[in-house]
Amino acid sequence: MSKILIIEDEAAIRRVLVKIISEENKAYEVIEAEDGIQGIEMIKENELDLVLCDIKMPKMDGVEVLQHAKKLKPELPFLMISGHGDLDTAVQTMKLGAFDYISKPPDLNRLLNAVRNALDVKELVVENKKLKKQISKNYEMVGESTSIQSIKEIIEKVAATDARVLITGPNGTGKELVAHWIHEKSDRNKGPMIEVNCAAIPSELIESELFGHKKGSFTGAVSDKAGKFEAANGGTIFLDEVGDMSLSAQAKVLRALQESKVTRVGDEKDIKVNVRVVAATNKNLLKEIEEGRFREDLYHRLAVILIKVPALNERRDDIPILIKFFAEKIAEEQGSVVKLFDEKAISLLQEYDWTGNIRELRNVVERLIILGDKVVSENDVKMFASK
Repeated sequence: MSKILIIEDEAAIRRVLVKIISEENKAYEVIEAEDGIQGIEMIKENELDLVLCDIKMPKMDGVEVLQHAKKLKPELPFLMISGHGDLDTAVQTMKLGAFDYISKPPDLNRLLNAVRNALDVKELVVENKKLKKQISKNYEMVGESTSIQSIKEIIEKVAATDARVLITGPNGTGKELVAHWIHEKSDRNKGPMIEVNCAAIPSELIESELFGHKKGSFTGAVSDKAGKFEAANGGTIFLDEVGDMSLSAQAKVLRALQESKVTRVGDEKDIKVNVRVVAATNKNLLKEIEEGRFREDLYHRLAVILIKVPALNERRDDIPILIKFFAEKIAEEQGSVVKLFDEKAISLLQEYDWTGNIRELRNVVERLIILGDKVVSENDVKMFASK
């Protein structure tokens, strides 16, 4: 049921609005306030989906109510009710965040359409917030070891800045989780997070993928195409396995970092971009520099902040926490009851040599959940988790 507040000092108009909206949809619960001060109190006390607010009122006018309410509940939509002489003010309220305005006397269809549209937008905002929470949960950093706590502390310090970050560590350790948390906790989190796996793209296509191309610039370029840097404008680009990038692509990335602009393959026009770069690699880039496979100047541009993600074998104390986390996540995905692991099973898993790191542990936990007993035992681990 949608809860709607009407703030209107004229009782007759208030009654008409209540009657129109209540009769339109039985799922609308309508409550009333006779002035702006009472309206603010009701906004504080109620979970509302929409507010209809008059502009000209004693004690506190509609503009003041809107400004106060947007500080309290920024996502709460407002429909402003304006008299003939209030139209300029009504337009001003749109700039302050009002969804729409309705002129007096209200046109029935116009009013109801505005109410429906405002409620639809509110529902979309709520769904997007839920989705964002789900996305964040997918990239949750799990662990209480000293090394993981240290990484979380660095992220808290660096996220609010635009400093470039280079994340190092073996495959499967969760370098992409670190990148996502940096983005989630930054001021850019409303912008895009664009991921590029540099190792998965053929070297002859990496420049087109990163910077885009102009139609006809090479065989198969049948139309103009924007690159990943353009797509990430206003947000973050994550260059995963950056150590596998070709030297020619490295030169263009360096220019993009130095000048904040890119040029599509086959074009001469520069395109300005506002992008934060986070990179990751499983390679020793200093060794790659010595052997001429990675540019030293690019390394220093990327490695303003260095974060090393440890192998799972270096943080065995986190394994019980990770097992519980994966068991709960798998149960949620499969719509099943969470399967427990007994202490001996967990102890044995802590002794394993996890060459595949977190990714391997997750696969083993899923295998044991599928093949193991109601409570996963030491025997289950010996039988189904052996290498």
